[in-house]
Amino acid sequence: MKKVTLIIILFFTFCGLQAQDSKSKEDHRERIKAMKVAYITQEMNMNPELAQKFWPIYNKYECQKTDLQRREHQELKEIETISEQQAEKMLMEYQEIENEEYQIKKALFADLKKIISSKEIIKLHKLESDFNKKLWKEYRERKAKERQNK
Repeated sequence: MKKVTLIIILFFTFCGLQAQDSKSKEDHRERIKAMKVAYITQEMNMNPELAQKFWPIYNKYECQKTDLQRREHQELKEIETISEQQAEKMLMEYQEIENEEYQIKKALFADLKKIISSKEIIKLHKLESDFNKKLWKEYRERKAKERQNK
């Protein structure tokens, strides 16, 4: 039943995404997000009831984390021309972002402990890492193939 539900979710997600411009960054992000949802759902053996509780908590965390990453990676045009005072201000901002990231992860773990065990939270942490490694590996392989085809 879980696999059928997962396949249906993936089918509709990818069909909807195919209708859009496949080159857009947003489309790319959505496809990655759909793959991550499918991967975590399957690997955590989530039933529909657990998934209904889990994904709102996790998605809130992901949104907060994305907002922090945007703050941290604001474009810096002329690094050679910034003043020491501006650099100090940026360092303080980076430290604040790190602190906020710690706080949202702490809140995530506390919220997740209400619905899954600590062991499952550790498994989730490993799954996130594994998914990211797999994603980077596929990216590097695709880029290497593109270079070979040129």
